[in-house]
Amino acid sequence: MAGIYVHIPFCKSKCRYCDFTSFPDKLNLAESYVACVCREMSKRSPAAEGVNFDTLYIGGGTPSVIDKTYIGMIIAAAKKYYNLSPSAEITIEMNPGTVDESKISFYKKCGVNRFSVGLQSAIDSQLADLGRCHTLNSFVYCAKLLKGENFNADVMIGLKNQTAEDVQNTIKVAHAFGASHISMYALTPEDGTPIYTDYLNGELPDGDEVAAMYAAGLSCLESLGYRRYEVSNFCKEGKESRHNLNYWHRGEYLGFGVSASSFFKGVRFTNTFDLDEYFKCILSDNFAVIDAQKPEGEDAREEFIMLALRTADGVCLQDYKSCFGSDFLTDYAAVIKKLSHCLEVGENRVRIRPEYLFVQNSIIVEFFA
Repeated sequence: MAGIYVHIPFCKSKCRYCDFTSFPDKLNLAESYVACVCREMSKRSPAAEGVNFDTLYIGGGTPSVIDKTYIGMIIAAAKKYYNLSPSAEITIEMNPGTVDESKISFYKKCGVNRFSVGLQSAIDSQLADLGRCHTLNSFVYCAKLLKGENFNADVMIGLKNQTAEDVQNTIKVAHAFGASHISMYALTPEDGTPIYTDYLNGELPDGDEVAAMYAAGLSCLESLGYRRYEVSNFCKEGKESRHNLNYWHRGEYLGFGVSASSFFKGVRFTNTFDLDEYFKCILSDNFAVIDAQKPEGEDAREEFIMLALRTADGVCLQDYKSCFGSDFLTDYAAVIKKLSHCLEVGENRVRIRPEYLFVQNSIIVEFFA
């Protein structure tokens, strides 16, 4: 099974930490943009003949900020041009300040069966510091509209003036209003974003403080019945994000829209990040790809290991052997011995011990030395 990703680059306002491809001042281009995305889907479809697709993820940006009918057009195009399973997981990202009852109802009628809501924090002052255009009340309103639905709530840690107790309270709010999945991410102050200045001024928590927040959040999530299946992702039983699992299992996916990435038939490729260039390419009946490469040999091995070790299940030894024709335990015997204190070696799996998952990057790089 493969996945489809569609990038909607429009938003109500630019968050202070955001370095994604998003435009807060170009909503007037949404109709033309969606028409181009549908055209790109059509043009790419012959290469995917015979491929079964199990997920569709509409991300951004803020997909919920554009007219709801455009979302319907995207879903209809995915079903028209691709073999999208009748039981496909169809996800849309939403900002709590951009939805209402009619939008949610329309999305559901179009087939959306999973929602991802950007809560980030349950404290309004922290949301303001982030430049979010919603408040806690906005999230509560949105969550009530989603009552009984399968939805994720994003929680961000490492915020200015944030405490471990704040993180736990945010998680408790998401749980209380029915989130079946919670993604807990550490804020990354990217160079060039406004929040990077806060980082340079020493106004953000340091690494030890962020680690303490993660530990507190993890404890709270586990006590509320959420299982960690990837370093930043937690869910109730059976509510894993199938789309994201496909990424971590190095499955195939096609990405559409500006800056969207794909991994298909062994090749990774990425569309232009320039909106005008994207329009120009699609309208002239060309693809908008700016970079394409085929990971092979050691690159493919490292990619496989990096993605697998992010998950709670870790590296499947049989999958590794099937992909690369050799034994993982033999290939990386020295590294596994060196990291024996933070790795669990089972009959068919090697995984990072749960207490070390938050520092998985420093562990994974040892396999690439």
